[in-house]
Amino acid sequence: MNDTITLTRAPALDVSAIRAEFPILAQTVRGKKLVFLDSAASAQKPRAVIDAMKSAMETQYANVHRGLHWMSERTTDAYEAARAKVANLLNAPSPEQIVFTKNTTEAINLVAHAFSALLKPGQAVLISEMEHHANLIPWQMLRDRAGVPLRIAKITDAGELDMNSLESHLQSGDIGLVAITHMSNVLGTYTPAERIARLAHEHGARVLFDGSQAAVHRAVDVQAIGADFYVFTGHKLYGPTGIGVLYAKRDLLEAMPPFLGGGEMIGTVTYERATWAEIPHKFEAGTPPILEAIGLGAAIDFVQSIGFDAIAAHEAALTDHAIATLSTIPGLTIIGRAQDRGGVISFTMQNAHPHDIATLLDRAGIAVRAGHHCAEPLMRRLNLSGTARASFAIYSTHEEIDALATTLERIRSLFG
Repeated sequence: MNDTITLTRAPALDVSAIRAEFPILAQTVRGKKLVFLDSAASAQKPRAVIDAMKSAMETQYANVHRGLHWMSERTTDAYEAARAKVANLLNAPSPEQIVFTKNTTEAINLVAHAFSALLKPGQAVLISEMEHHANLIPWQMLRDRAGVPLRIAKITDAGELDMNSLESHLQSGDIGLVAITHMSNVLGTYTPAERIARLAHEHGARVLFDGSQAAVHRAVDVQAIGADFYVFTGHKLYGPTGIGVLYAKRDLLEAMPPFLGGGEMIGTVTYERATWAEIPHKFEAGTPPILEAIGLGAAIDFVQSIGFDAIAAHEAALTDHAIATLSTIPGLTIIGRAQDRGGVISFTMQNAHPHDIATLLDRAGIAVRAGHHCAEPLMRRLNLSGTARASFAIYSTHEEIDALATTLERIRSLFG
């Protein structure tokens, strides 16, 4: 069973005012009012993010860290301010423990390459059955490249992490790293991060959390959790694509070798050898995602101005309403029954393929995702070829969920 989560009571969001900050939501699709229920794949962008990136391009753009002129200094300040905002978002001890990457996938690949140098011979990596491919493929590649064993913790039929399975693997004594999703992008399941980290550390293992979904919906405190590594991506947090985050404990960042080589990540260079820059720059080779970092900083300002207590309460209400509403549709099955779950609902419908469901919903102006959601092994565990998936954000409304349910009732009638 997952750890009990207590959400602080928060005032209701002014969703109409929030929606007005997202220009894209005002448009129609196929002659219908847009109902965007695919935010787990990539969230829409508020005006604050659009304006911050546009302003940086129009008034100050230059490369960072290297220039001595006014524009470079100003852009460097904005870039490093974004790093500080990420550190504040995660309650990291210092901005130096925040590495900017291209996305979550690159962040996990960075750890797979660099942390593997710290693993002892015979140590294994432990993941779970509910991982996104981004937290599976890099470990498979590490196994095939360096012989690091890969172990899989089971999930329950309810779609929760099987803590007995996890602990059994840890008791083997050969797990060097536990890499687990903080919230499943298919099941909506939150994993008990603090408990996982405590168990991992008790058995001498480090722990990485894939926070791609979790960091969007609830406040994350990497120190309270006890995370050794925490990763997330900007485009799901209302920021731009092309920017991701790796948080790591200082001792790990200092001990790990660089992931990529080139400019910016060096201290000194001769033809014979090179020395590395201080953290985090040791892991940021080449020109970094400058404008994207500035956009992410604006997105963080935006969500923090609303507050995660209010965001979490709003999305919990949306999820409860969706489960209650969709559960009344004959032939529709919601996948997963986790006690602690976020605003992601995957479902199937009798006699209807998920792709057909998504296509017909699109004709009504409703955007959902369909397929295996980059979690093909999880689909096999669930004996499914795929699902349709509705996912919610701060701009989602009860009325949009009702529109989804009404349209799904019509679709059901087509398939009998």
